[in-house]
Amino acid sequence: MGHRPGVGCGMGEQVRAALRGVLHLRPVRGAHRVALRAGVSVLVPLLAVLALGHPAWSVYAVFGAFTSLYGRNHVHLTRAAMQASAGAVLTASIVLGVLVASLQSRAWVAVPVIAVVAALGTVLATAQDWHPPGPLFLVFALGAVASAPHPVSDVPVAAIVAGLSALFALLVGNVGSLLRRQRSRPVRLAHGWTWAPVRYALAVVLAGGTATAIGIGHPYWAMVAAVAPLSVQGITAQLVRAAHRILGTLLGLLTSALLLAPHLSPYATVLVVAGLQIVTELLVGRNYGLALLFITPMALLMGQLAAPRPIGQLLYDRGVETVIGAAIGGLIVLCEPWLRARLRAAGR
Repeated sequence: MGHRPGVGCGMGEQVRAALRGVLHLRPVRGAHRVALRAGVSVLVPLLAVLALGHPAWSVYAVFGAFTSLYGRNHVHLTRAAMQASAGAVLTASIVLGVLVASLQSRAWVAVPVIAVVAALGTVLATAQDWHPPGPLFLVFALGAVASAPHPVSDVPVAAIVAGLSALFALLVGNVGSLLRRQRSRPVRLAHGWTWAPVRYALAVVLAGGTATAIGIGHPYWAMVAAVAPLSVQGITAQLVRAAHRILGTLLGLLTSALLLAPHLSPYATVLVVAGLQIVTELLVGRNYGLALLFITPMALLMGQLAAPRPIGQLLYDRGVETVIGAAIGGLIVLCEPWLRARLRAAGR
């Protein structure tokens, strides 16, 4: 058995290309419209739950509002269909998160449940051509809700709040087509087997299992970081995404510390979160790592709004779990070509 230099050289070139891509800025058209829609979609539901005197419901409202993030590059008709399906699945993931959170052993139960949702979400996202692709926001929503205890009685509340928030985002994102009275086209369904569902489920199990076994406080952050690199196409782009996730998050901890230190009031926190959402959507298409300087504090502030926790431990958990998850996602990306080659060789 001799060494095959082609495999090592190819992998080395992919790593070098990934390093070059870390600082690359891409032009993005129409980002300001997407950013404004996302900001409004997040702001209004969060203000509503605060006005009702239930800040704990903010976790349901904000993840329902993530419906606005789908179909950013699509025109009204296809965006409406895409957001409708994504909003329904996000709402279902939030409700499932409440059910998992009601269990005594929720930390370990969450890992396989999120893995299954990631696999099924991948199939649905591919079939309906979701953009952004993959199950990242489903993993984020389910994991975040399941990470804190919730009574089963919260199920109808979660369904109503998340559903209304998703519906509001759908209306904000498609008000133009409604005013023009355009008819929506059916969602395109694509079929075909790929390894993507297995890849996502494996990333969730390895990252979530590792973080849970170590005892870090927010294992779902590791799961999100692990699936993030898999959401783009091509080995080089996936390695760039993994590097962005680590570097952007670690630098984002600095901006997070600055925004968490003043202990903002709930209403001030909501305004800052909405502002960060707008900036994120302006940047995420240009450079994912740069956007994470604002995604990181936004995620931490959202968590503090629903259930405040010590800031130091929060920052530590976010950093460590992101490194664990993104490293696992990157290893899956690097190992998959080798594994496929071994499987092909075994099948001969």
